[in-house]
Amino acid sequence: MRCLIQRVVEAAVDVDAERVGAIGSGLLVFVGFEKDDDSGRIKRMGERLLGYRVFSDNEDRMNRSIRDVAGDLLLVSQFTLAADTKKGARPSFSSAAEPAAARGFFDDFVTLIKAQHEGHIATGRFGANMQVSLINDGPVTFLLET
Repeated sequence: MRCLIQRVVEAAVDVDAERVGAIGSGLLVFVGFEKDDDSGRIKRMGERLLGYRVFSDNEDRMNRSIRDVAGDLLLVSQFTLAADTKKGARPSFSSAAEPAAARGFFDDFVTLIKAQHEGHIATGRFGANMQVSLINDGPVTFLLET
């Protein structure tokens, strides 16, 4: 499981010219699942995401988590994060979770995050062609893996 997180001033996701999710200050999280992911990995990623310190404290050090700042979260499924890009000129998706499994994993991840975070949470639409817009804050971007 991989999460590409970006600290944002705001972010939104549209599908077919319809706004399906939007947040203010917080994290835009692209989520990718692999074949060997399971509920344990999903839980560990949730804990990492909510506790990962990417927001500045009073001394301008990255010492505060999304929980600490009660920031917003926009969760967007992105299967391309499971790509193997080590060889050749085309990504391989052989390790990516099958769509039905990935949908279940994504739903479980969203449910877990909603149960553990008090800030506003929005999502994209699983499997859709989405247009994601954001104003990156920093820029601050990290790849989390379990």
